[in-house]
Amino acid sequence: MRPRRPKEVVDPAEEETAEPQPKAVAERLAKLIDNSPGVRDVALEVGVIDRQWLDQPAQYQPSVAPPLEVMRRLMERTVERYPSALASVGLNALQLLSWDVFWDRGHKRGGRDTVSEATVVFTDLEGFTQYTSSHGDDAALTLLAEHHRRASPIVRQWGGRIVKHIGDGLMLVFPSAPSAIRAALELLACAPPPLRLRAGLHTGDVVVTSDDLIGNVVNVAARVTALAKGGQVLVTADTLAAAGELADVRVLRARRRALKGVAERTTVSRVEQVIRGS
Repeated sequence: MRPRRPKEVVDPAEEETAEPQPKAVAERLAKLIDNSPGVRDVALEVGVIDRQWLDQPAQYQPSVAPPLEVMRRLMERTVERYPSALASVGLNALQLLSWDVFWDRGHKRGGRDTVSEATVVFTDLEGFTQYTSSHGDDAALTLLAEHHRRASPIVRQWGGRIVKHIGDGLMLVFPSAPSAIRAALELLACAPPPLRLRAGLHTGDVVVTSDDLIGNVVNVAARVTALAKGGQVLVTADTLAAAGELADVRVLRARRRALKGVAERTTVSRVEQVIRGS
């Protein structure tokens, strides 16, 4: 039986949580470097600070406004070892995964970049920050390793690719919208208890680089994910149109949402796996 297309309703605009500004993040990052020997080692490794500062910190203070790309590399490397660092600087994994989007930075396309239609998926784990705060970085890293171990085969089986993962967040890309939806629904079961996974999807033309995705599709997918709650998969109307009719997938009522950085309201629906016999 084909699922009926949901009746679309318009949601009132909701105020979005204010995003930290780059300078504020840099200042918090400098404080984190100053207070954590482990993070200082990472900062030295990626070139944010030098040995002179480590030897004479009273005379050579770390910069509070390093270049954004350097700061990005530092944050990514730091979060690999210390997941709790994200909360310390007022960021979450979704914001760091879509760094160029949240800081409105342009991208100069290189010769190897390609443009193609794809479905971009973001996921993260609801409750991860609180878990890290309660259990510590070592427990959080163990939990993430198990989560990634379970998630990777599902992404591959549906023809997708993990572009990158930072903390509890994944950035995924799929050439097929139906496969992206089915993969996202399966990934819900990969959330390690007591956490719950949420996902957001959008389809369109995207710039594909060797290690990143660039374009408005990324922006919309990130914003849609931010609307989801744990245990939910949200998709845009463009993704549903590209997917066509999907057996065993229920499309719930569509809502038009105002997304920050997106000129027009975006139609978003929640999708669910239909259990046979229900």
